[in-house]
Amino acid sequence: MNIPFYKMSGAGNDFIFIDNRDGKADGIDRQTLVTKTCARNISVGADGMMLIENSDKADFKWRFYNCDGSEAEMCGNGARCAGRFAYLNNITGEKMTFETLAGIIEAEIKEGVNVKVQLTTPFDEKSDYQIELDEKKLDISSVNTGVPHAVMFCNDIENIDIMKLGSGIRYHSHFEPAGTNTNFCEMNKDGVLRVRTYERGVEGETMACGTGCVACALFAVKKGLTKSPVKCKTTSGLMLTVYLENGKVYLEGEARVVYKGELTNEAYTY
Repeated sequence: MNIPFYKMSGAGNDFIFIDNRDGKADGIDRQTLVTKTCARNISVGADGMMLIENSDKADFKWRFYNCDGSEAEMCGNGARCAGRFAYLNNITGEKMTFETLAGIIEAEIKEGVNVKVQLTTPFDEKSDYQIELDEKKLDISSVNTGVPHAVMFCNDIENIDIMKLGSGIRYHSHFEPAGTNTNFCEMNKDGVLRVRTYERGVEGETMACGTGCVACALFAVKKGLTKSPVKCKTTSGLMLTVYLENGKVYLEGEARVVYKGELTNEAYTY
């Protein structure tokens, strides 16, 4: 049986969505389904896959998998896409809650394709410390915004070797055993925070990372470089807005439906 799906993009962070409330995907090995279908050029291609399931705690539950098949606790851009997917498929109304491994997330459908989500409260925050990498001292900060993030402020962000430096920090012994996502950010003259993210599970730079933008915005505000709301420019060129209000964190931006289709078994059995 073919499996209906949506291909969605959250500011360039792209995902495959399947409504699995009836268990239609349960008979397929999950690792195979995710890694094969997320492979670019061969199958649909995506940064990750979301399976929407039933919940007894919220309007619905998601299972979120990175393209390497690893299950992640949270994804800011994925959360916004999940909210719009649920709304378009009459699972919820314009305001909703959904269950993730990081906790219960609140979302609200805004005008057009925009969705605003309230993320879980950041924790394990640690500012301005050093780690050693390739015999160099790196000044970083770190926080868990649903998933762990390291943040490094730069002066020439477009020319950093993100694959080398990002992977070096991602696998650094300081962050063992789970590892960390790695973010590089720079405050532009126009007051916009430029963010680039090396994502664990993707093992490369993604076009946008919502929880990474939240981590960067949090430390940019703490350093006095800007105030909430913080406009973040992602690698896709699209903008995300982070709100830090009375201890609560919100992320807003577009959640676009790229196309709808059906997965045949040829999408994941090659």
